[in-house]
Amino acid sequence: MRARTAVPAAVVASGAATVAYASLVERTAWTLRRFDVPVLPPGSAPLTVLQLSDLHMTAGQRSKQEWVAGLADLRPDLVITTGDNLAGMDAVPATLRALDPLMELPGAFVLASNDYYAPRPKNPFKYFKTDHKRVHGDPLPWRDLRDGMTARGWLDLTNATGTLTVAGTQIAFTGLDDPHLKRDRYDDVGGPADPDADLTIGLVHSPEPRVLDRFAADGWDLLLCGHTHGGQLRVPFYGALVTNCGIDRQHVRWLHRWAQPSPGHPNGTWLHVSAGLGTSPYAPARFACPPEATLLTLNPRAA
Repeated sequence: MRARTAVPAAVVASGAATVAYASLVERTAWTLRRFDVPVLPPGSAPLTVLQLSDLHMTAGQRSKQEWVAGLADLRPDLVITTGDNLAGMDAVPATLRALDPLMELPGAFVLASNDYYAPRPKNPFKYFKTDHKRVHGDPLPWRDLRDGMTARGWLDLTNATGTLTVAGTQIAFTGLDDPHLKRDRYDDVGGPADPDADLTIGLVHSPEPRVLDRFAADGWDLLLCGHTHGGQLRVPFYGALVTNCGIDRQHVRWLHRWAQPSPGHPNGTWLHVSAGLGTSPYAPARFACPPEATLLTLNPRAA
């Protein structure tokens, strides 16, 4: 008979402490991330953009709602949300209340899978498979969310285009519906970046390379995405275990050059992937990846 090996008490205690920290502490350690992005024409005044993503809001998440509302004190020039706002049938009023002070500012948004469908319990090991079958939850009242934001003047860029003049800067936008659900329609709304705009921004929830590459090939300046949660559970000195989409682990969060400058595209394309502010109610933990919003300061390019 083979003897059983006892698990050392220190290992059990360490594991329990990690789970407690990830689910009780870091999951609500709201963080503001800041990056500078050189994308404006030479000589332009800086422009600040607040990006929110992956709120996964439930009605009872008062701490998150108050923190999001308080971001209005930053007085950004522009607010962008990149989808997955909801995590429950009753979440729309709470989400709109949290966004209410920010909706006094110019804004734009795209919707995503967890605006359309409620989350469901999942086997976490499915995230390691790129071809797993997706099973949707119950439909969510996404139209109420959309109508609440557009009523305050925000642009709905879900498979749509639009323009805004913000602090004297003319911005051309193209946004896509969620590529994770294969609802994106780049052929219908995409194309070469507007050469007359001071800045061109593409919005899409899931940073799928097949979509990002098309924006970059068409000369777009800045791409804003979410979806990945930055990996949500990261291993120190290793990083994200999974990205939950086609993007590689090195680009799973934060600011990167997606396309380098070239003769045909002298400005290149910058990509920012937000690590997001929420989690699924069925996986309420974050580790080495705090929930965050991002304040991007857009600066002039070198002459």
